Amino acid sequence: MPKTSARLLSLLSLLQTRRDWPGPALAARLGVSQRTVRRDVDRLRELGYPIAAVKGPDGGYRLGAGSELPPLLFDDEQAVALAIALQIATVTGAGIEEASARALATVRQVLPARLRRRIDTVPFTSVEPPARTGGRVASAVLVALGAAVHAREVLRFDYASPADQGEGGAGRAPRRVEPHHLVAWSGRWYLVAWDLDRGDWRTFRADRITPRTPTGPRFTPRPLPGGGVSAFVISRFRGAGESGDWPCRGEVILDLPASVVSRHSWDGVVEAVGPDRCRLVLGSWSWARLAAEIGSFDVDLEIVGPQELREAFARLARRYSAAVSDSSG
Repeated sequence: MPKTSARLLSLLSLLQTRRDWPGPALAARLGVSQRTVRRDVDRLRELGYPIAAVKGPDGGYRLGAGSELPPLLFDDEQAVALAIALQIATVTGAGIEEASARALATVRQVLPARLRRRIDTVPFTSVEPPARTGGRVASAVLVALGAAVHAREVLRFDYASPADQGEGGAGRAPRRVEPHHLVAWSGRWYLVAWDLDRGDWRTFRADRITPRTPTGPRFTPRPLPGGGVSAFVISRFRGAGESGDWPCRGEVILDLPASVVSRHSWDGVVEAVGPDRCRLVLGSWSWARLAAEIGSFDVDLEIVGPQELREAFARLARRYSAAVSDSSG
């Protein structure tokens, strides 16, 4: 690639990474003079890229949105990242699988051979989560939810949840919420919102939402519990409070090496206490679930605490013993 063309590609890539670029900063990143930067900006403008000059002590540039889409240019890393992202997009549950596959075919067709080889050296298979009821959401619904989140406008929608069906189903009034975040979790999309009628935070499955139009008035975002959307969503799915921790957490000593236990306990804290023993601190949404999960290691163990975990083991022992007695009798 000629030096000038390569520099133009680098310049365009930089302009896409931030809103405003001072001229001296661009010159330093490209290793050229500010005069060369000005000439390269003029060349990009001739190609159809709307680059505005920004006033200031040093002057600068801003890449704007044009009425027509000029030819897209990607550097090597961007092209490879785009191809990999399109492969991953086929299992997001966002209803864009076919479009992603077609876009990937288009990108691969125009990639130079050296980049196609780079992509082929990272072979992987995107595996969909196990089949569950629902989960797929129309891309139009995601766009509508995302638009309401971005505009900070009250959203009305019909929600087909089992709980609502038990309270009247289709005859229920539409939900009214302040939409705050659209998140993906374990192959499903969820809307995190403040429910205006219930006066509390809620997470709604996007595949059960049918948006109504028009949207409502604008609102001022409320502070989300837990300090951020990630902590909030994790705490809700764990059945925990605002701390985000599991409501039940216990400690045991297992007759297994720490290296073995750590491979099967991604959310636990594992500490070696000997060559073939380790300490495991693990959490769950109930004491019975926690006891059963620990028991799945199928080795001798010592319960460190708390008392609720001991009682859960005792209940399971009685229940399992009774089940064995019934089946043998």
